[in-house]
Amino acid sequence: MTQWLTRRRGSKPLNPGVQAAWNFIQIIIGCMAVALSFNMFLVPNGIAAGGVSGMSILVKELVGITPAVTQWLVNIPLFLLALWLLGKKFGAKAVLGSTFLPLFVLLTAHVPNPTLNPLLAAIYGGIGIGLGLSLVFRGGGSTGGLDLAAQMVHRLTGLPYSIAIVMFDAMVIIAAGFVFTPETSLYALIATFVTSKTIDFMQNGLQLSKIAFIISERAEEVAEGILHDLNRGLTRLDGHGGYTGAGKTVLMVVASQNEVPKLKQLVRAIDPSAFVIISNTAEVHGEGFRLEDHR
Repeated sequence: MTQWLTRRRGSKPLNPGVQAAWNFIQIIIGCMAVALSFNMFLVPNGIAAGGVSGMSILVKELVGITPAVTQWLVNIPLFLLALWLLGKKFGAKAVLGSTFLPLFVLLTAHVPNPTLNPLLAAIYGGIGIGLGLSLVFRGGGSTGGLDLAAQMVHRLTGLPYSIAIVMFDAMVIIAAGFVFTPETSLYALIATFVTSKTIDFMQNGLQLSKIAFIISERAEEVAEGILHDLNRGLTRLDGHGGYTGAGKTVLMVVASQNEVPKLKQLVRAIDPSAFVIISNTAEVHGEGFRLEDHR
């Protein structure tokens, strides 16, 4: 965010040392947010929502070991294996999260829980963990754990990373159904879903842009209208009809959601027979749209 502001003002990017400090702060705050949400909502309600944190809740229920200790016992060997199998690049991303997250879980173990309603706990715990993880990711970090295990499985077997993550989380959530009750597994699924959606929101926000492809016999007039009336840039693409083979000009336009109705009206007014395709695009970088910081 800070880098985005400096670019908008035309000044130089952040000094690498300042950027590194800012990334460190984001990772630390993110780990604290995850730890607080974990202890306030998930632990008191027995919601093992996947990952090493979910495993630590199961271990606490079975043998009474505090979750922070379990997380260290699992994270440290996984971190060392990641250094060996994946290299320093992957290991370095996880060192802060693997160290500080269990520490903050230990320090916040006795915070009062605001609710014993498992549904509320799943929702608000998922939101808090999603917010914390988003900060960790924005700082270029990782909380280690089963994320590293999934990376190693992907490297060794070729299994897609996303599939490996789902498999590991599913094993933890299913195990929760045996250790607690089947109902707690359902709440764990809710918490996992809310966490993923919170991360998506924090990464992309609500400003989903639209991308439009317009094929018209009056492409030049449509282009002029978009450039001057809608005040949007566009790209002219060369296309050919699949049946006739005739050359076509395809106009590609990226617009915000609130500009789409005006875009459709403009095209319809100029060429009612124009062929228009409009779809969502989650992220747009460049002039006229938000500029994300690049680490």
